[in-house]
Amino acid sequence: MIEIGDWTAASAAERSAMLARPRGRESGALLEGVRDIVADVRTRGWDALVEQALRIDGVAPSLVAVAPFADKAKRTLPSTAQAALELAWRNIETFHRATLPQDVEVAPMPGLSVAKRWRPLPSAGLYIPGGRAPLFSTLLMLAIPARVAGVERLTVVTPPRPDGGLDLAVALAAELCGIDAIWTVGGAQAIAALAFGAGDLRPVDRICGPGNAWVAAAKAHVASLPGGPGIDLPAGPSELLVIADGSADPAMVAADLLSQAEHDQEAQVLLVTPERALIDAVESEIGRQMAAIGGSFAPVRAILCADLDQAVEIANSYAPEHLSLATGAADALVPRINNAGAIFSGHAAAESFGDYLAGSSHVLPTDGAARFTGGISTISFMKAITVQRVTRDAAAALAQPAAALARLEGLEAHARAAEARAAA
Repeated sequence: MIEIGDWTAASAAERSAMLARPRGRESGALLEGVRDIVADVRTRGWDALVEQALRIDGVAPSLVAVAPFADKAKRTLPSTAQAALELAWRNIETFHRATLPQDVEVAPMPGLSVAKRWRPLPSAGLYIPGGRAPLFSTLLMLAIPARVAGVERLTVVTPPRPDGGLDLAVALAAELCGIDAIWTVGGAQAIAALAFGAGDLRPVDRICGPGNAWVAAAKAHVASLPGGPGIDLPAGPSELLVIADGSADPAMVAADLLSQAEHDQEAQVLLVTPERALIDAVESEIGRQMAAIGGSFAPVRAILCADLDQAVEIANSYAPEHLSLATGAADALVPRINNAGAIFSGHAAAESFGDYLAGSSHVLPTDGAARFTGGISTISFMKAITVQRVTRDAAAALAQPAAALARLEGLEAHARAAEARAAA
């Protein structure tokens, strides 16, 4: 049931295979299909968007008002679920407001000041996956930091439902985030419309949110085109790596692994431990819990390592989206983790808490991108502008060194522009 690899006995090639990710999203046919859809919508606008949506989903795009569905949600959803949504909203809003970037100003030398000023993006597009279940949590995780950042225009898209309208939990989450309407259109065609506009669906400055392989490829493609939008981060299949030692509860570790394995068959789920007995106990628990839950799960992999030091090396090499430290020394390991989208430190810290209501966003880098970027935050919806102020005395002091540096690069006009300040 669990595929087990022995890290200490493995060759370099075998270790690489243990940490391999699926490569299906690099399919040439998929990328060609994405380019065709984007080019069509970019060229023909609304008519192309409608044709592509009808061809792929069988439903034309529609702008659906949130209020009627949010009102129904308040009448029909359990009060406990509604209270949980509001708790999630409060925690997420509190975290992102506390972590807003601050303007700074420094004086490198007398008479020279250099400042960094943060500005919200004027607009952003939020992609909310449909799939097996509409992810209202993703709407919270994207819209709240965007609102806190100060984005004025948020455009939300989500794949159409077979019965039309909006999922009630999505509608309630949208209302909490101050979103009045949602476009029901998905896939690469929705990304193309957000990027370049289509009818009343206006283009945005940045597109954020996870999706399937078509959505991920479309985001990367539109961002590469002249005049295209920015995007948030690479988003592939969900990932969880658990580092566990003998203090871990096998039932709890199994539950965490299955929580990610239930996303889809491409989900990446790994247990790294120096305890072979723990692997066996977790495998037994996985079988028991899968039988109780039902449904299908992605395969689970286990890596037997020498010790926790080696486990940390493996985690940093893999750079997982989610990293759970199910050890008695979790907080001591945290400073040594350099590559992870989110760390869940200690036996009580559940990845599921992070998915819904701990506060930080669950939209995180996958496919090893945690080596160079982090998850969604208010900064994802902002940009920094630097401002320089120079007194006449400082300009006179800077002119000759700046001119010397410009001439070192062979840029005479740059040098003369600097020297002009000395004579002013």
